[in-house]
Amino acid sequence: MQVNKAASLRIGTRELAWGARTYVMGVLNATPDSFSGDGVAADPETLERRVRELVDEAPDVIDIGGESTRPGAAPVDAATELARVLPAIEAVRAHDLDIPISIDTRKAVVAERAIVAGVDAINDVSGLRDDPEMAELAAGTGVPVVLMHSRRARAVTTKLGGQYRGVRYDDVAGDVVREGLELVETALEAGIARQALIFDPGIGFGKTPAQNVELLRKLETLREIGLPLLVGVSRKSFIGELTGRPPGDRLEGSLAAAVAAVAKGADMVRVHDVAATRRAVTVGDALYR
Repeated sequence: MQVNKAASLRIGTRELAWGARTYVMGVLNATPDSFSGDGVAADPETLERRVRELVDEAPDVIDIGGESTRPGAAPVDAATELARVLPAIEAVRAHDLDIPISIDTRKAVVAERAIVAGVDAINDVSGLRDDPEMAELAAGTGVPVVLMHSRRARAVTTKLGGQYRGVRYDDVAGDVVREGLELVETALEAGIARQALIFDPGIGFGKTPAQNVELLRKLETLREIGLPLLVGVSRKSFIGELTGRPPGDRLEGSLAAAVAAVAKGADMVRVHDVAATRRAVTVGDALYR
C-alpha cells in the first residue's frame, strides 16, 4: 500500500519542500580512487579548489564520502575513512556554515564523528545493513537518513569502468520496491522517524547497465515506498554503455538521465556537475511538475 511521503524535511538549517522543485545534491569524493575521476583525498589544494567550486555552485546538500563505492572497489577501515572525510567537512564548513552536509558512509563510527564535526544527515549505501550500530545512531541523533537499495553482485572491469554482470531480478522495479519496503520497516523498528527517511533506488549498485535503464524507466513505481526519492545517475556506467564515453565525458548523458528522473518523480538528484544539472532540472521541473 502506498503511504504519502512527508511534505518537507529539515536538513540542518534548510527545509526541503518535497514536490516544490527538484533538489540537487553535490558530490564531494574525498577518495583517491573515485570512479568518476574527481577524488580529492591526496591533495589539500585540490580539496580546497573542489570545495570552493561546490559551494559557489550552491547545491542544496553536499554529500561527502571517504570510501569508494565503485564496482570492485576495496573497502577501507574507519580510521582511513575519517582521515579523508573530516578535513573535507572542515573545509566545507570554513566556506559555508549553513549548507547541509550528508556523510556517505556505511560505518556508524564514521557517521558519529562526522555528525560531531558538523554533518547534518547520513547517506548509507548499505541501507543500514552493514553496521548494526548505524540504525541506533541514526535514531539517537534524529538526523535524516538516506536508505539505498543495493545487492551484492559480481563486479567486472571494462574499458568504460566497473559494472555488475549476471545479476538476477524477476522485475527490477518491483523487486526494488519490495526490498526497499523491508529497509524502511527495519529503520522504523530501530526508532528512526519515517519523516526523516529518503529512499535511493541504487542506480549502479548491484544492477547491470540494462537493469539500471529499466529501473530508471519505471522509476514512478517506487512511489509505492512512500518516501522522497533521491536518484544518483551522474556519470554512471549505464551512461557509458549507451554513449561509449568514459566517466569524465558523460555530462550530456548525465543531464538527460537527471531530467528523465525528474519526469519519473525524483525529488533530489545526486550529481558531480551541480550548476549544469540545476539548469537542466529547472527546465525539467517546468515541464513535468
